[in-house]
Amino acid sequence: MARDHFISRFLMFLLSLHGSSRFNGFGDDGGRAAKSLRPKFNAFVSHVTTHTGQQLPPVDMKILVAAAIALKGIGGLLFVFGSSLGAYLLLLHQAVATPILYDFYNYDVDKKEFSQLFSKFTQSLALLGALLFFIGMKNSRRHGRQLRKKAPKAKAN
Repeated sequence: MARDHFISRFLMFLLSLHGSSRFNGFGDDGGRAAKSLRPKFNAFVSHVTTHTGQQLPPVDMKILVAAAIALKGIGGLLFVFGSSLGAYLLLLHQAVATPILYDFYNYDVDKKEFSQLFSKFTQSLALLGALLFFIGMKNSRRHGRQLRKKAPKAKAN
């Protein structure tokens, strides 16, 4: 039964990698992913600067895309094997990528893009919650085992 569960999780992971075809053609400049990410990242930086007054450091899009691939790939693989480290890596990826990719806050509420991006943003937040739940369950099981150590039985004479 556990083997079937592992196989189904591994197949889901492989299918999710197939869906990341937007990373094809990485090339010297980061490829299509870097080109499509640049305007969203610039809008995010502008939004953060406007609302906080803090200037974010410049980031090379090729490095940002490579980091996203690494976090999602390594984190997903480790997560399939039930590792908390994998969940933390995926959590980091989601926390960084979500406000940049799903920038609903840059659109008026009556625009079609707003509802599409807001829907994807909330789905991403749900995934963040699921990862936090997974991490919490892993930690509670680990601490629960430590608390339930059997007390030594008294010897009867």
